[in-house]
Amino acid sequence: MTRTVIGSLFLCLSVGLGADIHAQEVAPPVDQLMQDGSQAYQHGDFEQAVERWTSAAAAYERSAARPEQIDALIRLSEAYQSLGRYQTAAIRLDQAKALAADRDDSLLSIRILWRTGNLYQAGSQYAQAEQSLQEALRRTKTLSQPALTAAILNDLGNLAASQGKFAAALAFYTESFETAQAVPAKLLATTSQVNAARVLLSSKQYRESKTRLDQAAGILRGLEPSHEQASAFITVGLTYAKLRAFLVELNTDLTLAAFQALHDAAKAADQLGDRRASSFAWGHMGKLYEDEHRYTEALGVTRHAILMSRQAAAPEALYRWQWQAGRLLKALGQPKEAIDAYRQAIIAVQSIRPEVSAMTAEEQAGASFRETVGAVYFELADLLLRGADRDADPQKREAVFREARDTVELFKVAELQDYFHDECVQAARAQATGLELVSKTAAVIYPIMLQDRLEILVSLPSGMVRKTVPIGAEALTEEIRAFRTFLEKRSTRQYLSHAKTLYGWLIQPIEPLWADVGINTLVIVPDGALRTIPLAALHDGTQFLIKKYAVATTPGVTLTDPRPLDRKGIKLFSVGITDAVQDFPALPHVARELETIHGLFGGTSLLNKQFMMSRVEEELKANPYSIMHIASHGQFQSDSNETFLLAYDGKMTMDRLEEFVGMLRFREEPLALITLSACETAAGDDRAALGLAGVAIKAGARSALASLWFLDDQASSQLVTEFYQQLHDDSVASTAVALQRAQIKFLEHPEYNHPAYWAAFLLLNNWL
Repeated sequence: MTRTVIGSLFLCLSVGLGADIHAQEVAPPVDQLMQDGSQAYQHGDFEQAVERWTSAAAAYERSAARPEQIDALIRLSEAYQSLGRYQTAAIRLDQAKALAADRDDSLLSIRILWRTGNLYQAGSQYAQAEQSLQEALRRTKTLSQPALTAAILNDLGNLAASQGKFAAALAFYTESFETAQAVPAKLLATTSQVNAARVLLSSKQYRESKTRLDQAAGILRGLEPSHEQASAFITVGLTYAKLRAFLVELNTDLTLAAFQALHDAAKAADQLGDRRASSFAWGHMGKLYEDEHRYTEALGVTRHAILMSRQAAAPEALYRWQWQAGRLLKALGQPKEAIDAYRQAIIAVQSIRPEVSAMTAEEQAGASFRETVGAVYFELADLLLRGADRDADPQKREAVFREARDTVELFKVAELQDYFHDECVQAARAQATGLELVSKTAAVIYPIMLQDRLEILVSLPSGMVRKTVPIGAEALTEEIRAFRTFLEKRSTRQYLSHAKTLYGWLIQPIEPLWADVGINTLVIVPDGALRTIPLAALHDGTQFLIKKYAVATTPGVTLTDPRPLDRKGIKLFSVGITDAVQDFPALPHVARELETIHGLFGGTSLLNKQFMMSRVEEELKANPYSIMHIASHGQFQSDSNETFLLAYDGKMTMDRLEEFVGMLRFREEPLALITLSACETAAGDDRAALGLAGVAIKAGARSALASLWFLDDQASSQLVTEFYQQLHDDSVASTAVALQRAQIKFLEHPEYNHPAYWAAFLLLNNWL
C-alpha cells in the first residue's frame, strides 16, 4: 500500500526524485526496464514497478554496473514500502547500503540515508528516523540540490507531525514549500503545502489551513496527471471534508471543494490507469455521500471503488470499501446484503492483518488495531445478532450466535497479534481445543460490548445461549472504570455499589441458565475495559461471585489449551527478588514465599543475585519444568516493548520471556503454569490489560496466574502461597478451584477481607 494514496496520511515524494537528480548529474544510459518501472510507479502500479526494477537490479549485477544496481535497489525499497511490505523494503535498502559502502558517491549515500529515515519513521523509530533525515539534509545542502533538499525537508515535516510536534512540522513544510517554489518544483511545492494545511488543521488554525489548501489545489490543477498528483488531490479532498466540522459557516463550500478535489483525483487516476488511486478517490467520495446521507449514490460510488480495488489487487483498499458498503446497505435496510459485505471486508482485513497494523499506526499516531479497524468486526457481530431474532429454527439461531462469537474472536486474535508483534498467538491457536467440549461443570461466558447494548453468549454443555442487556458500551465502561478505581482503595467500601451494578448486568441475567446443570466454574472471555477488572469481586447483594464459583479468564476461546495439570509430576522453577534493585522497592516476603513453595514441590529456586537472565536461560534449557514462579516486580504497558518482569540484572521483556520459556513449547509437555506474583497494570489501560491477558500465550504456557494491580508484599506472598498449598491438595478439583479457595480464605480473614487484597489475581487461559 502506498503511504500517499490513502490520503489520510502526510504526503511524501518518491525516491524517484532523488534518482532523477542523480541521473541528471551522472547521465548514465537508462535501461528500458528502469524506465518501465518508473512509469509503472508513477501510475501507481507498484507490483509492476517491483517486477521491472528487480529484473533491472539483477541485470546490473550481472554486468557489474554497481551505481545503476544501487539505484535500482533504492527504487525497489520505495516500491516495497508503497506496498506496505516494510521488511522487504529494508532488506533491499540494506543491499544498496552494502554495495555503496566503499563508493565515493554523495548523491547515492544521501538517497540511502533519506530512504532509511523514511523506513525508520514507518516503524515508529522516530529518533533513528530524525538522525538519518537530518544527516541527509545536511549533506544535500552542501551539494546545492534544492529539489532534493525540499523533499527531505518535507519528510522531516512528516516525522515531526507524526509525533505531534506541529510547530516544528509547519516550519519544515514552509521551508520545503519555499525551496521547491524557487526551483521550481511544483508538485513538491504542492505536497508540502497540503501537508502544512493538515498540520494547521491539527493546530486548530482552520482558516489558515483552508487558505493553504486552496493554494495547493490551484497549483495541482495546472500539473500533468501523475500518481503523486492524484494522491495529493485525495488528501486535499479529505482535509476539506475534515474542516467542515470547524468552519461550519463554510460547510457547503467545503463540501463542494472536497467533492471537486476527489473528482479531480479520480479523473487523473482513471486517465493514468492507476486503479489503486482510483479506488481510494472513488471510495472517499462514497464516504462524502454517506456523510450527506445520500446512501444510494454513496453505494454506487463505493461499488465502483470496490471494483477498482479488485482490479488493482489492493486488499488494503478493498476492506475499507467493503466495510463502507456494509454500512450503506444496513442504512438502506438490506441487512443480508450488508452482512455479506462485512464478511468480505473481514476476509480482506485478515489477509493483510500485519500490514493493516503498521499502516493504521502511520495514519493515526498511537492508534491501535482496535481503534482503527475493530469496528468492522463488532458491526458484523451486531448485524448477525439482530438478525438471529428473526430465525425460528433453534439450530440456525445457534449457528448465528457462533458466527457472531467467531467474528469477535477473529478480532481478539488479531488484536493480540498486533500487541505482541509476532506469531505466538498462532502457535497458541494450533493447540487450542473447543472449550465447550472440555468440562461439564464450566460455563464459558462471552460478553460482546456494543454501542447500544451488551450481548452475552454463554456456552454450556448443552449448547450456546444468548442474553441481551440494555446497557451500552459507554455506560458499561464508565461503571467498570469506577469499580476498578474504588476496588484498589482498601480504606473504603465504595466499590460495593459498582460491584452490585456490574453483577446485575453481567451475571444475574445469565445465572438462571445453568441453575440445574451443576456449573461450578465460570470461564470469562472479556473484551476491552472488562479485562481490567476481576469478575470474582462482583457482588450479588449477599456475597461475592467467588463464593459461588471458581472464576477463570481467557483472552479467546480459540487461544486456550485446557487440560488438567499433572499434579503428581510437577517440576517447579521459582525465581524472585527481595532486594531493592533498579529503583524498585524491596519485596522482603518473597524469600519466605519461595521457601514455602519449594517445600511443597521441590525443584529449583533462585533468589536475588542468582536470578540473572542468563541463569534463567540455562535452567530452562536444561530442565523440563512444568511450573515457573516469578516473584518480582512486573509492569504491563500499552506497548508490549515497555512491558517487563524484573530480573536482578535487568528488565526481562515479553520477547525475552518468550525466548526463554518458549524453549519448552515444543517439548511433549510444555510449561503448564507461569505465576507472576507482583505485577501490575494501570487502571483504565485496556491495552495493558490485553498484554496481561495474553501473557501465557506469549510465554508459551498453558495458563498463567497474575495480578492486575500491585498488592501489599506480605498479602501477595501469603495469597500465592495459599494457592500453591491448595494446588498441592489432591482433593482440589482444578487450578481454578485452588485459586478460589485461596481467595475465599483471604475473604474470610479479618485483616484481608477487602477485595483489594484478594481479587487482583487472575487465572488466565487453562483453568483445569
